[in-house]
Amino acid sequence: MAAAPVWSVDPRTGKQREQVAVEATAQEVDAAVRAAHAARGALADRAVRAAFLRTAADRLEAARDPLVEAADAETALGPVRLTGELARTCYQLRAFADIVDEGAFIDVIIDHPDDTATPPVPDLRRFKVPLGVVAVYSASNFPFAFSVAGGDTASALGAGCPVVVKAHPDHPALSELVARVLRDAAAEHGVPAGVVGLVHGFEAGLELIRHPLVAAAGFTGSVRGGRALFDAAAARPAPIPFHGELGSLNPVLVTEAAAAERAEAIGAGLAGSMTLGVGQFCVKPGLVLAPTGAAGDRLVKSLTDAVGDTGPGVLLDHRMRDNFVAGVAERAGLEDVESPVAPGAGGEHTVSAGFLTVPAHRLAAEGAHDLLLEECFGPVTVVARYEDESEATAVLSRLPGNLSATVHLSEAEAAGEGRGAELLAALTPLAGRVLVNAWPTGVAVAPAQHHGGPYPATTSTSTSVGGTAIERWMRPVAYQNTPEALLPPELRDDNPLGLPRRFNGRLER
Repeated sequence: MAAAPVWSVDPRTGKQREQVAVEATAQEVDAAVRAAHAARGALADRAVRAAFLRTAADRLEAARDPLVEAADAETALGPVRLTGELARTCYQLRAFADIVDEGAFIDVIIDHPDDTATPPVPDLRRFKVPLGVVAVYSASNFPFAFSVAGGDTASALGAGCPVVVKAHPDHPALSELVARVLRDAAAEHGVPAGVVGLVHGFEAGLELIRHPLVAAAGFTGSVRGGRALFDAAAARPAPIPFHGELGSLNPVLVTEAAAAERAEAIGAGLAGSMTLGVGQFCVKPGLVLAPTGAAGDRLVKSLTDAVGDTGPGVLLDHRMRDNFVAGVAERAGLEDVESPVAPGAGGEHTVSAGFLTVPAHRLAAEGAHDLLLEECFGPVTVVARYEDESEATAVLSRLPGNLSATVHLSEAEAAGEGRGAELLAALTPLAGRVLVNAWPTGVAVAPAQHHGGPYPATTSTSTSVGGTAIERWMRPVAYQNTPEALLPPELRDDNPLGLPRRFNGRLER
């Protein structure tokens, strides 16, 4: 049987642009993984890894115009958004290069023997080593930052792990271009091209997660797809870590005092956040708890005006468009659900932004309205109107894990008056990032960032954004009573690599 073609498709028209590749066979996946595995030694030198990452960023910037053009043709996200996303991607590559140079992520700990301890302590030296080949599953909604050269790839390479990327079918042409740039950057530093593998096709993705030389995986996508891969990773004869981002509702709680103080600003801010990128951000606010009464009415009026002024948009592919149209129709058909601005089809190839309202008590108990507590990918949010704080917290208690949770407080509440701290504490178990008087869309690349959360937001406690994302691809090893001459240089007393470390209980820098 001939291999299935891989087509680049224009989401603005639904028409095929060009055949990019063919879906990888099991033999081709095996070859890609083995080539990546063979490239591990070339990443052993941290200086080479850091230089490789910086060169990759430089080369991506140099190719910006054709890359952005290709990305826009396949995603319809627009040159402005995509140019900014590419800049973020390059910044992220350089940030991991800086982390590699510093070396703290290796987490060196040295304890000399202590016969006076109970029990006695032998000579122990611990650090972290790369896991091996990492399978990376690209996301559709960030064709640069969460795709071939995205955070999973950058952090894995920084850890010393080669990658094999399963290209997303929504931007296969761009994936090929970016992979070529990364391989050219690798060649500049004597690193084999196999350090960044690329495969296409659904079955190739399954073959990849099952390959015995794949040591870990990173995924960003749907609950259904991510859970299938997560289960496959766990079902292997030797299970591997699977760091998956699967979906998030990203709840927002607006207190009555906050609504009374700035209802119009909150409504306008919500409109901007929920429609950003045609509602295709993984941290889009999908459920908003707003009070009943005059202040809440003003908030809804402001949201209505702002969303009503939003023009139709193109989603990443027509399958997503069809799912969005069907999903909002099913939700709008539930009892007591109203559509001040009806979301749905905007045309043959577009969607219209909108939002739904529902009494919060409908969500406080199990029933048909549970559908409103599930993510609907696209430009829609649900505004649940609560009568009192206990009704709002009852809804929060029913929510699954999320990437983010937000509370909008009044000026006095933010200063410590009232129950602001208690509300913040109630949101903390729900999410990996908790925001006050802000909106969750926009995830800064910074050392303290955490982009993850309780299941189903993610399948692990790690982050896929920020400096600590590198930790996902490493494991600790301790050496006991090992002669100095046999130790890796990272663990020697004289610290020839100048690494930050904890030496006999004291932190050295």
